This record gives sequence, structure tokens and C-alpha cells, in this order.
Amino acid sequence: MKVLVCPLNWGLGHATRCIPIIRQLLVEGHEPVIVSDGFPMACIRMQFPDLRYIEYSSYPVRYSSGISQVLAMLWNMPAIVYGIFAEHRWLKQLLRKEHFDQVISDNRFGMWSRQTHSIYMTHQLMIKMPRGLKILERGMWLLHRWVINHYDECWIPDYEGAENLSGDLSHKYRLPHNAKFIGPLSRFDIWSDKSEDSSYEIVAVLSGVEPQRSIFEHQIIKKYRRSGKKVLIVCGQPAENKRTYHVGDVTLVSHLTDDELVPLLRGAEKIIARSGYSTIMDLYTLGCLHKAEMSPIPGQTEQEYLKSKMDGE
Repeated sequence: MKVLVCPLNWGLGHATRCIPIIRQLLVEGHEPVIVSDGFPMACIRMQFPDLRYIEYSSYPVRYSSGISQVLAMLWNMPAIVYGIFAEHRWLKQLLRKEHFDQVISDNRFGMWSRQTHSIYMTHQLMIKMPRGLKILERGMWLLHRWVINHYDECWIPDYEGAENLSGDLSHKYRLPHNAKFIGPLSRFDIWSDKSEDSSYEIVAVLSGVEPQRSIFEHQIIKKYRRSGKKVLIVCGQPAENKRTYHVGDVTLVSHLTDDELVPLLRGAEKIIARSGYSTIMDLYTLGCLHKAEMSPIPGQTEQEYLKSKMDGE
């Protein structure tokens, strides 16, 4: 089959969890074609340099630098809605020119078509609302369900039973008729037996939307630059040229390949990261979730919920 794989560009998580999907498609002899842009496209290209890539932007979003993302998301909403309809039109035009047997969309609402088999992948069937707006959660779930119903299948990267990683996000409400659990997805699934490298006591792995990614980076530098500990920050900025520099006791590197990063995560005493779902799946796969210090993006309700779940609250 010829398969279009379309991860959302809101941080690296949507791209990294598509990596095992792409890997399996290649094992089965299919032809994946990647649609993305920015760092997510660069991240996947590092893994699969010989694939075909089509650059098409996700809906623009920029987080607030404050403690709530509600106003920021409302401000971005017109551009997001326009982007959803625009990407749907773009896909229809692409399919008129070229045949694809399947489209796999990771949280891109508009990447479906009646002309091909369309798959939507998400762990967040219900959207956590901030305090004061909880009354809207069921309505948001119904709206998301309406989007999901446009697809032939909905893949949920988690376990179905009580022992799961996503909690309420995919288990609170009744599943859409086309949904199924496919188990956690991690780009590290082929590296789980990699040996440990204890060169750094603390490894921080960054990702996410600006300016919160940079704010988090500066917070870690401020805390550890004179700590006497060996600290590594992986900045989550994949590019052709790797950049490495030092600020006191902290070493910063723009990005690392998986075979470079996995031993450092396994050998670290502590891992610092945002409580994004793809990060949780990665650390769970490596058996490192117990030593993770999770810091949600302030006001990002999904990450705040996932941290509280990890903490057993």
C-alpha cells in the first residue's frame, strides 16, 4: 500500500509516536509518505532519510507565557478552524492528482477523505477543560467524536483495561464505533535493551510549542547551572547540524539520535520532561517512568491531568 502519514506539528510527540507506525509499514513492504513541517518533519527525516516528504503546515498555535493557555487557545481558534478546512481541501486536491491507499492522521482533524481509507490516531478522545469550564467537557467530547466519525478507524495508543497510561482521556466516555486500542507507541521500542550510559546525573528532554519550550529550558538552566551536578538538556530541535554548548554545569545539545539518547536516559538518576503523552509512552517503554520528574506546561490541562495520574493523585 501507499500510505500518507500526517502528524500534527504541536511539539515533537505526534511525530515521534508515528515512528513505530512508519517502521511497521516498511517491515510489511508498504510505501509511507510523510506530510508534516518544521521540527517534526526533521525528526522523522533523521530516522528515515530515504522516504518521500511533502511539506504542509499544521494549524498555527502559540502558547501563552503565563499560567493559563485558555485565552491563547481561544485566540488561536479561528486560525485552527481555518487550518482544519484548508488541510481537508488540500488532501482532496492531492488525492485527485495521486492515489494513496490509506491516510494515517495523528490528531489532524481535516486529514480524512471518502476517496481512501482514513485512520485517525489520538489518545485524547475527551478534552480536559480548566476549572470553571468543566461543564463543557462532555460537549467537547461530542464535538471530537463528530470529527472522529468522519474517519474509517480511530487508533488509540494505549491499553484497553484498567492498567492504562491515558486514564480519563480515552477511558472516561464510551468509545466511538470505529475506535480501538492498539497499545502504547514509542520510537524507543527497538532500543529497550540498550546499555546504560551514566555520563549525566540528570537528563532533561524538551519539546512542545513556543514560548513554553524556551521558558522550560531557561528554568532548568537557572536551577542547575551551579548545582555541581552533571546535567544534559536535549533541546528538542532536530536539524542537520547538531549544536552543543555549555552553561555552567549544564550541557545543552540541540538534538540526539535515539541510539545516543536511550543509553543516557537509562543511565540517568533523574529525567526531567514535560508530562506529554508521547514522553510518558517513551519512558514507560524504557522502564524509566519511575525516575521522571514531570512538569506540565502551565495551564495545559491535558499535561496537568497526566502528571496527576502519574503521581497517583
